[in-house]
Amino acid sequence: MSLMPCTAKKFEAERPEMASSGYQDVDVVLTSRELGRMIREAGIDFGNLPDEEHDAPMGISTGAAAIFGATGGVMEAALRTVYEVATGLDLPSIDFHEVRGLEGIKEAEVVLGDMKVRVGIAHGLANAKRILEMVRDKEREYHFIEIMACPGGCVGGGGQPIPTNMEIREIRGNALYVADRQLPLRKSHDNPAVKQLYEEFLMEPLGEVSHRLLHTHYTERSKYPISQNVCD
Repeated sequence: MSLMPCTAKKFEAERPEMASSGYQDVDVVLTSRELGRMIREAGIDFGNLPDEEHDAPMGISTGAAAIFGATGGVMEAALRTVYEVATGLDLPSIDFHEVRGLEGIKEAEVVLGDMKVRVGIAHGLANAKRILEMVRDKEREYHFIEIMACPGGCVGGGGQPIPTNMEIREIRGNALYVADRQLPLRKSHDNPAVKQLYEEFLMEPLGEVSHRLLHTHYTERSKYPISQNVCD
């Protein structure tokens, strides 16, 4: 079961590539708002529940994973890993403040050894369209682009508690960066569970197994899909 801020995850769970084993990988998807409603109806008082350790391996997380929910967070997490993998050096500063914030389109240039990597970040579909037009019209050239459909990123997802505005999105995003600073591991490639997964099963990043199981392909879809039953 997946708990998500995103209503689109309900559709994603039913995609064919999410059943590579022959069985659907995710049985059900609940949004944050749905889970909150269930908690209220059950009368669960989290303030008085005893603390417990998360089950492994899902409880082993990093600060890089925490910030995925904010616009620019995926970019920052990737840069933390790319820098160290590409240079073989430890990051002098782990925080990439230039990719943070709620500007519709953010740009940054990051020095990786002898190379300057240009990155672009957009959130909200209007800004996504704009950044793609900038690339198409050769106004900008990027090595890496992050696009999130929801304003503010996943913190502003369609399944999140309502109401949601830019002020609330900023508060939620800032909370993720606080969580990032408080976690003992802050880089994705330092996660021991991820390391073990690659060593014992996936073998290598971008290898045949990891590519087949962790990547999806673009599929063109109409704006208003019509079910097969209706067509029949």
